[in-house]
Amino acid sequence: MAGPDPLAELLAAAARGDQAAFARLYELTAPKLFALAVGILRRRDWAEEALQEAFIRLWRSAHRFDPAKGSAMSWIVTIVRNSALTALQRRPREIASEDAGEAADVADSAPDPLEQAMQSSMARTLFKCLQGLEEAQRRSIMLAYYEGLTHSELAVRMAAPLGTVKSWIRRGLMHLKTCLESGDGKA
Repeated sequence: MAGPDPLAELLAAAARGDQAAFARLYELTAPKLFALAVGILRRRDWAEEALQEAFIRLWRSAHRFDPAKGSAMSWIVTIVRNSALTALQRRPREIASEDAGEAADVADSAPDPLEQAMQSSMARTLFKCLQGLEEAQRRSIMLAYYEGLTHSELAVRMAAPLGTVKSWIRRGLMHLKTCLESGDGKA
């Protein structure tokens, strides 16, 4: 049986106002969380800002973490992901308010209409492929991708044996690969 979750213990200490515990929590999680934010926002400066906002939220809401509902890392990842998505939604307004020179630089790095159409088409194909998975496969892949759960955490969350969860993910990813290679959303 696994021991106590050190991140959960640090969150509990942070909830009691322990700044050293919160600093240690930051030290242990920030690199992975920063990579997540950069992956969503595609800009380091925006990711830094989103991560800072997320850690402010974590400090203020550490008392809300409930280890019975999932791992501390999953809870933290959700807060960072939501912070990054909020920042992403806020960015178009900020870009529009920048001076013309800076806005032109930002616009130049955006995908052109053909790239947008291809991305949209790929997203539709991926959605169709995901819909073709068994429910357990789809859910385990989505939880692993969006919440960053490990196989062990997935097994606990889905109340299934570890080997079964690994099989769901392996078979689901093989199905997705075949489906995406076919390009039509059918495997």
